[in-house]
Amino acid sequence: MQKCACIVRVVGHGHGHGHAGRDDRRRLGLALGVTVVVLVVGAVGAVVTGSLALLADLGHVGTDVVALGTALAASALAARPPSRRRTFGLGRAEVLGAAVNAVLLLGVTVWVAVEAVERLATPTEVPGGGLLLYGLVGLVGNVVALAVLQRGSGGMNVRGAALHVLGDALGSVAVLVAAVVTLSTGWAHADTSASLVIVAILLPRTVALLRETGHVLLEGAPAGIDVDDVHAVLLDVEGVAEVHDLHVWAINDRSPAVSAHLVISDEGCATADCGPHGVLDRATTLLREHFGLEHSTLQIEATEHAGHEQACDPPVLRKR
Repeated sequence: MQKCACIVRVVGHGHGHGHAGRDDRRRLGLALGVTVVVLVVGAVGAVVTGSLALLADLGHVGTDVVALGTALAASALAARPPSRRRTFGLGRAEVLGAAVNAVLLLGVTVWVAVEAVERLATPTEVPGGGLLLYGLVGLVGNVVALAVLQRGSGGMNVRGAALHVLGDALGSVAVLVAAVVTLSTGWAHADTSASLVIVAILLPRTVALLRETGHVLLEGAPAGIDVDDVHAVLLDVEGVAEVHDLHVWAINDRSPAVSAHLVISDEGCATADCGPHGVLDRATTLLREHFGLEHSTLQIEATEHAGHEQACDPPVLRKR
């Protein structure tokens, strides 16, 4: 058998194109506008009341503005086709933006935690009425933004932005609780305690976001896709004798991809589908159906050629 090397790229539906993409950008734009208003009102409230809880919530609102802006820009960039310089397009821009956002959020969270610990020793009087007013405005704004984002199906990009706003709404609830406690009991630590609750809400989400973006940037296998399972499915294709140089990664959190070398052999072939084209058709279909891998690059090799290949990790798997 002569060497047969075929490269195929299966491209799924583009992200950010058509009516769905325009609808996502419209909703993200509206949510961004509402969040900017909340940010301005909250900044005024933090200065007037001197509330650390309101300031902590404000830091998260600022991060939400960055997150929504990044999501909006990423949606617009995703509508652009790949170019000669950027053959995968600009899908990674969203991942980089999310990483910057996570680092910023981590800094704000640590700063608020330090300030809260210091205020536990020397509590500062905070006007409960003003705190209640500005906290209520923030909560209403968050609910409106969340309602806008949750309309329609929405992709992962929109759902991620909605999660940020949801966390901010929870922070606003903490601010309101602090205001009610301050007005009803006069407890000096209510504001500080509320800020620590916000820290407890933000910190796990921040660490999770950092881990997710780092995993994508380091070309880790996407969540929910087991490389061993991908190996097994490809090896099960009739006509495939070996699989090597298998790599599964993600361009961003919505675009997983796979590449592999498939060694084919006539041994054990019962149908005409064992040939290069049949193997490619069957393999790409299985990758799409089992793992949602719309972007696959597969190289078909003859048995004689496989011996010249330097196998990479994971190791070569053979049919028994």
